[in-house]
Amino acid sequence: MTSQDLDAFAAWVEDLMRDRGYDIDSPRGGGKSRIADEAGVHRAAVTRLLQRQSMPDLETTRRLARVLGVPVRDMLIRSGRLTAEELADPHAHLAGPGPGAESVRRPTLEEVADLLGVPADRREMFVRVVEQFLPNEARPEGEAGAAVQADDRVLAEAAADTPGVG
Repeated sequence: MTSQDLDAFAAWVEDLMRDRGYDIDSPRGGGKSRIADEAGVHRAAVTRLLQRQSMPDLETTRRLARVLGVPVRDMLIRSGRLTAEELADPHAHLAGPGPGAESVRRPTLEEVADLLGVPADRREMFVRVVEQFLPNEARPEGEAGAAVQADDRVLAEAAADTPGVG
């Protein structure tokens, strides 16, 4: 991290603090103490950042982000700790296409299971359970309701085999 990175980050945080009503400019304004208290961090950490002495640690960064109402992702990128590519939204490819973009294929439930790290021996169960919560138009062609019907049949058979039930 360079002093330019620290300066740019501190200037951005200062602007956020002022925009949110923290009086960080006057010695008796209490803004530094107030934001430190609200974030649950030491006032010295806020002071060191604003004086361009040091970058706050990860926990302080996270807490300041919460109080300032900005995503931690933005704080980490602006601080120069991580790049936007390193913090790419893992769900971005699952979202619909942006304006003017061509239609993006919706991932299959098997692909979603793979992305989520569902073990191979549990994928079939994952797919059956998730299908029950999808709206009919989101289910694969011809499979709408198939998992629910199969589960209902299994439950009915189990109830018939259980004494005193059914």
